[in-house]
Amino acid sequence: MKNEKTKKGLWKSWALLAGVLLIAAVLLLIFPDRQTAARNTIWQYFREMIAILPAVMVLMGLFSVFVTKEQVVRYLGKASGIKGLLIAILLGSLPTGPLYVAFPLAAVLLKKGARISSIVIFLSAWACIKIPQELVELQFLGLEFMALRLILTIVFVILMGVSVEKLMTLGGRGKTGGTRGGGQHELESI
Repeated sequence: MKNEKTKKGLWKSWALLAGVLLIAAVLLLIFPDRQTAARNTIWQYFREMIAILPAVMVLMGLFSVFVTKEQVVRYLGKASGIKGLLIAILLGSLPTGPLYVAFPLAAVLLKKGARISSIVIFLSAWACIKIPQELVELQFLGLEFMALRLILTIVFVILMGVSVEKLMTLGGRGKTGGTRGGGQHELESI
């Protein structure tokens, strides 16, 4: 049963990739003048990912080994309350790097028992709250702007995380560590 779900999920992943490649090919045929720009952009992102992903995979391995499920459940699980949401904001705001680096970490956290709102908050904080960014805002835009933007961002990130968790719970996807349909295999393969 588990093997069938894994195969079904892999087929969905490959079908999605094929669909995206097909759409890209059609767009490049429709707009041939954009081929050089598209090729350069693809090459630039490929080089960036090749430089970053090996380090990310090593960190993910270390994280999987040294951070136990019990620790994740205690600090980011259902019983962690508002403290867990604040920890998710802190974890998301510390690193600097592209957002795609955060997704494997979020998947491991979800698999180890973090609540959905903590994951949404972690990813949102990674995307829009960075300590170096706050310092640049302070320098160029002033303390009042930086503080107001930071406070509003934190409030809305928490509201969004809690809302997404409520919506997913209502939709039957509220179980930590997997999703409805064939999505479980991605989390189990990590």
